[in-house]
Amino acid sequence: MGTRINLVEDEKNLNSVLTSYLEKEGWEVKSFKNGSDAFDEIDDSPDIWILDIMLPGIDGFELLREIRKRDSAIPVIFISARDKDIDRVVGLEMGSDDYLPKPFLPRELVIRVRKILDRINYSGGVISIFPYTIDEARRSVVEAVDEGNSKVIELTSMEFDLLLLFVNGKGKPFSRDQILDRIWGYDHYGSDRAVDDLVRRLRKKMPHFKIETVYGFGYKSVNL
Repeated sequence: MGTRINLVEDEKNLNSVLTSYLEKEGWEVKSFKNGSDAFDEIDDSPDIWILDIMLPGIDGFELLREIRKRDSAIPVIFISARDKDIDRVVGLEMGSDDYLPKPFLPRELVIRVRKILDRINYSGGVISIFPYTIDEARRSVVEAVDEGNSKVIELTSMEFDLLLLFVNGKGKPFSRDQILDRIWGYDHYGSDRAVDDLVRRLRKKMPHFKIETVYGFGYKSVNL
């Protein structure tokens, strides 16, 4: 089965144009023009969701909450005409993987989607950092709780990318700008606050994976 994308955009013409561009890449696109119809298909589990924030009925933020309740790892790209910093930050804090303000070139959305697909389709090995076992190919983390018992750590796509950055960096300090570039793939729409929030979320979910703040610079892992 090929890549499946769920697109939620209430502007009829834009919905049609974006669907056309995405389908030209060979991806299967299911498009919705309101939040209620998309809500009914949340259990569909596509490879990527693309959500407009301002939607009739159920908005993009509410859709993201429901998507994350069911699966923390499905990548989500927000698009919005409001272009407000608060929307961008709130979306990232809630677990979106990217944010694209309108107006944008449809080709730019295609590039963003492709970058995310490249990350999640990366085929890697299994890394053990007690008490965690990190499977790069499956993009999963399991924590050993006690003898014979373990639990799955639910990470979003960006949280897992940040974890791999620290793991593969082997204690190297990364500046906030470097993290923006490595995780978001660009630095125009990111911010220091977005980086700090992503680190905070990873620390909360994986408290035994020690991330040290390098004051005035960025972060580094210290238990590798």
